[in-house]
Amino acid sequence: MSTKHAYERIPYLVVFADNSAFRDTYGGVTEDVVLESYLLRPTDHSSDTVIVFMHPIGGGAYLPMSNALPRAGHHVIYANSRYRGQDYGLIMEKVVQDLGAVISDARERLGYKNVILAGWSGGGSLSLYYQQQAQHATVTSTPAGDGPNLTELDLPPADGMMLLAAHVSRAGTLTEWMDPSILDESDPTKRDPELDIYNPDNPNQPPYSPEFIERYRAAQIERNRKITRWVKEQLAEYKANGEPLMERGFVVHGTMADPRWLDPTLDPNDRVPGRCYLGDPRIVNMGPVGLARFSTLRSWLSQWSWDDAHGDGPVCAADLKVPTLVIGNSADDACTPSHTQRLFDGVGHPDKELHTIEGATHYYSGKAQVPYLNQAVDVITEWLAARGWAAR
Repeated sequence: MSTKHAYERIPYLVVFADNSAFRDTYGGVTEDVVLESYLLRPTDHSSDTVIVFMHPIGGGAYLPMSNALPRAGHHVIYANSRYRGQDYGLIMEKVVQDLGAVISDARERLGYKNVILAGWSGGGSLSLYYQQQAQHATVTSTPAGDGPNLTELDLPPADGMMLLAAHVSRAGTLTEWMDPSILDESDPTKRDPELDIYNPDNPNQPPYSPEFIERYRAAQIERNRKITRWVKEQLAEYKANGEPLMERGFVVHGTMADPRWLDPTLDPNDRVPGRCYLGDPRIVNMGPVGLARFSTLRSWLSQWSWDDAHGDGPVCAADLKVPTLVIGNSADDACTPSHTQRLFDGVGHPDKELHTIEGATHYYSGKAQVPYLNQAVDVITEWLAARGWAAR
């Protein structure tokens, strides 16, 4: 492994005007967007290259990976989006705008020549969506028809892409995790017992038959579409009543019911059966921290709708014009191997590499994961150096 470096953590803010007609964040001066950011910089040498992390809901500035990289000599920015810590009002197009502001600041104020996007977990599809639009913007509004118009923004493209334990998309991930047994969105106790994988009396038990999985997956997509239809009806009703900016919140029950958590023969890797990255999936399924548990109409269309959300990782990856590194972890209990493979297969640029870190979990959390974290950092270091992006 490479030499360990001392590094400093420099907190700073990226601030820009918010001209959106619809305000969806609370706190502070609402006319401005304020992004809490951190520069993690080795103290013993400089670099003209910086690795930029952003996750749609942030919170990764102290994760093992984002801190191991500066210890290995790399300059790193971890920037939180305007939706730090919550996804209930999140608009992906506005997060793209946020990421563009961070990259512009990294180049213009901090002086970095090369920017490498690091799409960690849910940040993978964000980074791909951003880079696609920065290369050639085509999205003129959110799926609900609101701003921002990405073709009117200054979105500087990155020079390279890293997809680390990354999901294919927020909409795709949620749909694969949705509980299709729920028949009534207002009363989650009304269920189809043959689709309730947490019901011990369900005749369908692991290992699941291909026929059951096919039925289950189709029912998950239909539930997503059912919610989307209702969302569009609500927005259309508001507009018809002369209230185009009106919103409402709602609860989405049952969002951690992927059969893969119970059946390790599905999309197999080294994860522990009966567990997911948030703990017991049966509890998480109805708990407060599940994906999309609380949502708004516009946010649902922008980040969760199977048919409407723009940030589809493999679709965006096809347009990449920069070298791309994809890393998957063999014991990941959040991002299963098919996500990693779909992203890699989707990358349209010929300079692409795929690596799997055997034994690594999603976060590399705990002392036992340190060797796997070091392996991943070594892969990143070698990949950057081979393309002239190593620190000086």
